[in-house]
Amino acid sequence: MSLLINFLLQTQEVVPTSVTERLTQGLFNVNINNFLVLSVLLFTIGVAGVLTRRNVIVIFMSIELILNAVNINLVAFSRYWFLQTPNASNIYLGEIFTLFVIVIAAAEAVIGLGIVIAFYRNRETISVDEIDLLKL
Repeated sequence: MSLLINFLLQTQEVVPTSVTERLTQGLFNVNINNFLVLSVLLFTIGVAGVLTRRNVIVIFMSIELILNAVNINLVAFSRYWFLQTPNASNIYLGEIFTLFVIVIAAAEAVIGLGIVIAFYRNRETISVDEIDLLKL
């Protein structure tokens, strides 16, 4: 991790002179805005999938996209905070929270898919419109 951070810091100090060097620097000099844009795109696609789809499996995949958007934000802000604070005590705080989110998402997927399989065995459909067992 420290080698990657040192590499990124070294690439930021190089002043590009040609188009190739500018492209190379642009590929390796990713700032926090790029991560935020990617995160917003993933979050938007996930929310659109949850709101527009009727298949439970697609809704689960959309929820995973939303959680991955959160994970990207956690890692990006952790890296940004580490680069802004020279005496940061825990540089892996964002990554640790990301691992917790991944574990919770895996548990959520297992429980959700178990419910979907049980529902499919009883009703032979996984459409959200047909899941009305709790309705009176």
